[in-house]
Amino acid sequence: MAQIDLIRRTKIVATIGPATESPERLRELILAGATTFRLNFSHGDHSEHAARISTIRKVAQELRIHIGILQDLQGPKIRLGRFEKGPITLKRGDHFALTSRLVRCNQSIATVTYERLADEIGSGSRILLDDGRVEMKVRRIDNDEQTLHCLVTCGGVLSNNKGVNFPDVQLSVRALTEKDRQDLIFGLEQGVDWVALSFVRNPSDMKEIRNLIHKHGYNTPVIAKIEKFEAIDQIDGILPLCDGVMVARGDLGVEMPPEEVPLLQKELIRKANGLGIPIITATQMLDSMVSSPKPTRAEVSDVANAILDGTDAVMLSNETAVGDYPIEAVKTMAQIARRIEKDYPQRSTDTHLACTIPNAISYAVSTIARQLDAAAILPLTKSGSTAHNVSKFRPSTPILAITSEVAVARRLQLIWGVSPLLISEQVNTSETFTLAMGVAQVKGILKEGDLVIQTAGTLAGVSGSTDLLKVGIVSTVLGRGIGLGIGSVTGRIRLVEKIEEATRLEPGDILVAKEMKLLPLDKIINASGIILESNLNNAQTILIDSQICIPTISNVTFATRDLLEGELVTLQIKEGLVIQYNAIE
Repeated sequence: MAQIDLIRRTKIVATIGPATESPERLRELILAGATTFRLNFSHGDHSEHAARISTIRKVAQELRIHIGILQDLQGPKIRLGRFEKGPITLKRGDHFALTSRLVRCNQSIATVTYERLADEIGSGSRILLDDGRVEMKVRRIDNDEQTLHCLVTCGGVLSNNKGVNFPDVQLSVRALTEKDRQDLIFGLEQGVDWVALSFVRNPSDMKEIRNLIHKHGYNTPVIAKIEKFEAIDQIDGILPLCDGVMVARGDLGVEMPPEEVPLLQKELIRKANGLGIPIITATQMLDSMVSSPKPTRAEVSDVANAILDGTDAVMLSNETAVGDYPIEAVKTMAQIARRIEKDYPQRSTDTHLACTIPNAISYAVSTIARQLDAAAILPLTKSGSTAHNVSKFRPSTPILAITSEVAVARRLQLIWGVSPLLISEQVNTSETFTLAMGVAQVKGILKEGDLVIQTAGTLAGVSGSTDLLKVGIVSTVLGRGIGLGIGSVTGRIRLVEKIEEATRLEPGDILVAKEMKLLPLDKIINASGIILESNLNNAQTILIDSQICIPTISNVTFATRDLLEGELVTLQIKEGLVIQYNAIE
């Protein structure tokens, strides 16, 4: 079983590809520190992605950990056609033609997969090919032939399906292509946890995909990939419509001068932090580790600076999809994050967050946790909003988010500082917190006597209604066994060593005996719970489950020796835990 890492706050997104799609590799990636897996829909068909999703879910279940899946839509990527005689080499000053017609690509002309090429690209426009490695400028336009006649200004090698960018032109192409729509429907049906929309240019792109998701009956959160210069101009209108944002530095570095990208990265992180939106920093973070087991010093500094800037997550692309050292890449990223966060500077709390009760409570939670040196902050969340609210304020205290929803637990793996803990829903908030602290103690996350800060929303069914703050003490787990029933009960211990002692039962007591035969049925009807040292046989199980219906935990070693008469305890039935009642309000 994978251990929850409360030390590292920055999340790691790893792209899955041929190098890492096997169960063994996925297991290693998770154990190395990956928290969300990215599926790049620019490559592979639906059957391949379905197989990967199934394998990810299976491996995560075996490790008893929740892993998010991010579907990254291809978007309107414009590419060259295929060269009939293989790659070509262009030199500065060469003449070259680009056309929307389907032609045999050769040394003098190539097809571009954009129908309105000649209609929208003007004379004098720059054209960048293969991520800017080759550059040319439009000299003449032949509308009849739908062809751009260009002059090469920066030579290089061109080969099949290389990308084409037009940094000086706003194209009419939409962010969601027909392929993206089909891929999106597939991803939603497969239960992906996040959807990333490529080449977002304006707020209408975000509205379009959100409406499409809602139309199909889902509320899957959407990440806007910022990789077009048009998006930078309208970023203040785009960000409020996002559930998350990705700094796609590769295409940004093609669309604009590369020296501008670090400044844009810092500004986007600042804006996202100010609005409380999770942000992923992506592209070429540890690119040398595609073929090397060690990163360069510059790459380490790049990852470190993104973390210091306040990114929620850092992402690996080719490093884990097709690289020779995918596990080492994830381990390196986790190691960098842990070291940088060890001396994490005090974050400024000056944000653009609205002055609301949830934000005020979440800020207070962070402050009180620091002042009391709490072991953890425990947000109880149905939708993820309460945990997200706390994360916005970047507390120095680890956040252990309690949720009963598997999908929410997976999504929270992308949120800075949040580690999800899946707990079955209880009858009230107090019992849920008690159970969560008991489970966290059994998992070795918390220990007896730890002080924790609890927060939740008290308005049932209202997402983000955080309005509760409590201080709690982690109680002792007094015993573990096999639960029969559901929910939790609290009561005082009544030890029963002889049958006649069962008559001393007070309503609400929890009976403790070595075996079931010491508890006459007519005497125990008012008990709130039963604890047994022995196992139940089939007949006794049926009797308790269908007739007397009293929550029971059996197979609790030394229960009659270790539990004290009159002691107040809570039984968490499903988990089989006997917990000392010791919470403070």
